[in-house]
Amino acid sequence: MNKTKDLFITSFALFSLFFGAGNLLLPPLLGYNAGDNWFWVAIGFMITAVVIPIIGILAHAKLQGTLYDFGKKVSPKFSLIYCILIYIIAVAIPSPRTAAATHEIAIHPVFETSPLLTSTIYFALVLVFVLNRSKILSFIGKFLTPLIVIMLLMVIGIGLFSSEMSTSISQFETPMVAGILEGYQTFDAIGAVVVGAVIIISINLRHKGSFEDKKTLIAKSGWIAGLGLFIIYAGLISVGAYYGSEININENLSSDMQRANLLRGISIAALGNFGNTVLSILISLACFTTAIGIIAGTADYFKGLLGNSQLVYICTAIIACVFGVIVGQLDFHSIIIIAIPVLYFIYPITIVLILLNVLPKQYSTPFVFRAVVIVTFLFSIPDVLGFISPSDSLSKLISHIPLAKHNLGWVIPALLTLVISIFKKSIKHRIKKSRNDKHCDA
Repeated sequence: MNKTKDLFITSFALFSLFFGAGNLLLPPLLGYNAGDNWFWVAIGFMITAVVIPIIGILAHAKLQGTLYDFGKKVSPKFSLIYCILIYIIAVAIPSPRTAAATHEIAIHPVFETSPLLTSTIYFALVLVFVLNRSKILSFIGKFLTPLIVIMLLMVIGIGLFSSEMSTSISQFETPMVAGILEGYQTFDAIGAVVVGAVIIISINLRHKGSFEDKKTLIAKSGWIAGLGLFIIYAGLISVGAYYGSEININENLSSDMQRANLLRGISIAALGNFGNTVLSILISLACFTTAIGIIAGTADYFKGLLGNSQLVYICTAIIACVFGVIVGQLDFHSIIIIAIPVLYFIYPITIVLILLNVLPKQYSTPFVFRAVVIVTFLFSIPDVLGFISPSDSLSKLISHIPLAKHNLGWVIPALLTLVISIFKKSIKHRIKKSRNDKHCDA
């Protein structure tokens, strides 16, 4: 009984740590634009927004260490720099973005408060939870996640039954590709490596079981959380598609506000005026649990890096929350613009590290890690330069790289490098074995 309870608490907490404002806002507009092709868009979205993040959790289950373990086969120095960059980025961008989203979509329309007041109260509450480290997993898993899921199912279920179940014509030429690219924009691979580390430490604080027991718990929790994400994403995409003919969106607004207004329209259509309240609470909770995961994970890492000091944990948590209040004064769109060039570098590397760490041991050698990460890094450079300083010569270069126009120019080179490096390593191993066999015969 206790094992089942622990499994569901961990699964619910994992779901909630993944499910932020972006995960709530992206799918409905995607379904709205997909129209009658919403199913194929949903399949594409699941590949990058569910499958890759859950593989990240399976990698954590296999390693059961920290984020440092994801990159140490490249080199210890690389892994240290990578970890510090990931946590600085997480504290500087996604964490304040949760406060900005909560203010713009949930708080300001109702109370008309200032961003400073919202972010101050918001991060004060986040700090309270982060400083009660041992209770995070239990509280999120037992209380916050069920509330989020109930509200989501209300919006989706009532929305589907109350809509006319008619869809518009799809705006996408290749629906599945559109879904894959939109799922890529959730940046949940970074979420996987950050919140996965939080889950590992939380489990270690609560359980004294064996490595294999914990591995099973983490892996099963990953699959259950993944199934939950799949159901919710599919529901939100379908609701967006079926309400496409009933709700008009002001296309002059930014894409973020279009998403917020569509979801608000769906909530009100499904639940009446009560829908506004539901949406405000839903977005606030989704953002809040994500912020807790980010700041707790950052504080955990620097605590372990600097002698396992509790003082370091407290100071890191306070600094991260203060920084969140400062950056949280920016609007949601501005934070996204700042994030994009940084994420174009770090996100592809994170994805390949996740995939490499779930490969069988004989294929995931330091040589393979180094080769794939270096190639991924090099082929991510055009994406960053194209965003910061676009030029005709760069556009010509990008046009010759497969998938580069979708900011995925690194994918095929990384895949080819993986295959070639594994093949090369295999050939070397066979030659060495053949020589040893001949030596033994002699």
